[in-house]
Amino acid sequence: MAAGSETGQGRVTLWGIEVFVAMAEERAISAAARRLGVSASGVSQQLAALEAALGTELVDRSARPFALTTAGLAFRRHAETVLDEIARARVAIALADPAHLQSFRLGMVEDLEAEVTPQLLTEMGAEVTNCRFLLETGPSHRLLAQLEARALDMVVAAEADPATDGHEVHPLLTEPFVAVLPRGADYGSLPLLHYSPRNVMGRQIAAHLAAEGVAPGHRYELDSYAAMLAMVAAGQGWTILTPLAVRHGARFRSAVEIRPLPFAPLSRRLALSARAGVMGTMPGAVAQRLRRLLADLVVDPAVAEDPWLKGQLRIEPG
Repeated sequence: MAAGSETGQGRVTLWGIEVFVAMAEERAISAAARRLGVSASGVSQQLAALEAALGTELVDRSARPFALTTAGLAFRRHAETVLDEIARARVAIALADPAHLQSFRLGMVEDLEAEVTPQLLTEMGAEVTNCRFLLETGPSHRLLAQLEARALDMVVAAEADPATDGHEVHPLLTEPFVAVLPRGADYGSLPLLHYSPRNVMGRQIAAHLAAEGVAPGHRYELDSYAAMLAMVAAGQGWTILTPLAVRHGARFRSAVEIRPLPFAPLSRRLALSARAGVMGTMPGAVAQRLRRLLADLVVDPAVAEDPWLKGQLRIEPG
């Protein structure tokens, strides 16, 4: 028997490929280790084993910052193809028999984590009882980056403009930006509380204000829906958010009211994104389920409370 045949030494393993691609995308061993949930030494060992199996160095260890060798760049293209094919195979098995879906990694924008996300996971969990669900919540730009890096299977986020190449996009919901004021108050001398431009939504609002020639002061700039709504409820100013963001801070709802923007309207669209061609029909099926949940849990209650939202807060056709 050849040396190493029992231990697997000298073989290219799927785990080694996953580690290599994660490191190539994260551009650091420590970041790849965090993404994969393993130790940095484990990543280094897998890389060394892969290089030994291929008979060449994949990483230039003397380079600062991190760099792949010519061989590493060439192997990366094939490694990514292997991972995509494995993902397709897993989905094909799951579609043939949902009981065999082993894992599902979903990224969900924070706006939906309180109402829609638990119901979605409950419904899916009842159908695929052996599946391990991983939920990541956060701002849209971070979730889309994780999708691009193969750390997530699907993402529900504010639609990228322009859409990222290599993604299939399923529109879900269009919602307007609204003015949020203390209940019964007028704009008057109330300052505008800015949503932080460190986030995509904040930059979208800032660009719209600039286009409208509105230049309010920047005394307050926050990146938390709850903090902004708490300040509005306390009469400290008014702000620009979306109906979903306002519902995210439901405990302040009785103390605030929403109105159309006092200048040209602005809206955004939420969509489900997946890497094109990898997840089969699953993204479309999940998107259809989400449209139903969004209609029942978000659109209908919001329009009932503020009828002027009808037609502006709406489900996108599948």
